[in-house]
Amino acid sequence: MLKTLGCKTNAIEGQIIASSLKGAGYVQCEDFCDADFFILNSCSVTSHSDSQSAYLLNRAKRENPDIVNILTGCVAQTIDLHKDFDIQNADIILGNNEKLNIVDYLDKNGSKFVCDIFSINEFNNKTIINPYQTRPSIKIQEGCNNRCSYCIIPYARGNSRSNSAENVISQIELLAQSGTKEVVLTGIHIGQWGLEFNLGLVDLLKEIEKTSISRYRLGSLYVNEIDDKMLEFLKSSEKFCPHFHLSLQSLCDKTLKNMNRHYGSSFALELIDKLYNSFDEPYLGCDIIAGFPDEQDLDFEITYNNLKSSKLSYIHAFPYSKRENTPAAKMKNQICDTVKTKRTQKLLELSDALHKSFLERNKNKTLELLYERKSKKTGLYSAVSRNYIKVFIKDERDDLRNTLELRNMSDFDKLY
Repeated sequence: MLKTLGCKTNAIEGQIIASSLKGAGYVQCEDFCDADFFILNSCSVTSHSDSQSAYLLNRAKRENPDIVNILTGCVAQTIDLHKDFDIQNADIILGNNEKLNIVDYLDKNGSKFVCDIFSINEFNNKTIINPYQTRPSIKIQEGCNNRCSYCIIPYARGNSRSNSAENVISQIELLAQSGTKEVVLTGIHIGQWGLEFNLGLVDLLKEIEKTSISRYRLGSLYVNEIDDKMLEFLKSSEKFCPHFHLSLQSLCDKTLKNMNRHYGSSFALELIDKLYNSFDEPYLGCDIIAGFPDEQDLDFEITYNNLKSSKLSYIHAFPYSKRENTPAAKMKNQICDTVKTKRTQKLLELSDALHKSFLERNKNKTLELLYERKSKKTGLYSAVSRNYIKVFIKDERDDLRNTLELRNMSDFDKLY
């Protein structure tokens, strides 16, 4: 039995684990009681993620005392930093690099295999082609060279390593040949792709432009990594989907400095305006942390008002989560949970208003839709536009999955 938590990068790695186990003759179970092994591909971005991992390991042992629990992923990689994490229910602990060769460790009960992640200097390429996904993700990069004061992920993933352009292009072409129309480029910090090759992300995008894929979408980017060279290329691209997810975290200069982010709120707001004016109603999402240490009411209001006046389409807001052994965990003026929850809710309400306005501006536009799977329950196709608007369509035509079609948004009662 395999369970993956967390980000798209972890999801891809979960597919690699599943594929390697299947290739070795193992069969996936859906119930703890039927399984010999429970593999938990964990996430450690927040304390809630840690709690979820501990709960699942405990539940597996409770429902099947004979099961072998394998803890891997980011909790496993940083296990020595998690003083309060109960590892008694983990029979085997595998780091993020070791999990990609999981079959080699299944007989190592009672052991821990976690290498120094900072000693790994090359991208560990494991190709996985899943033609059953309509918009599959391709992992182009691993690790992060930044040291944001709140983040434990560099200790779980190491320094930035880039997949080669040749590997990425090969995967895209294989997917295109299988009928895939769109891919999503993902990683821990994709804006750092190519640093060890003396290249930048735009160099990879230029190569993707030459492939037979119809369109591609980018994962999360830092605002100070979208320069004029990249923007000019994206504006001229025939394949790029105008969908940006910006790793903002705050729009208050004091808080950004405390976070060790290397840009200011004015720079970020100017970029958002530039992105909005460079495309026809692009989808502009962002991440915002609510209740960061020493974020006073005035600091939060500065972030809130800047977000409110921006051209953003969506805000992924979440409360600050203290991570042991990070500078932010030791900062004074930690914010209480009640305040963090209240601020998060206010941001989510703003996000709803911004997204509603974004959809309203698109309701009479003709957009290119990519048809996804047809629901057996509702009989409706889901479909997504280049600028990330989702619709549900009743259509009696034969299998439309992986079909592109221009449709006027006024045809649909509701946009998502």
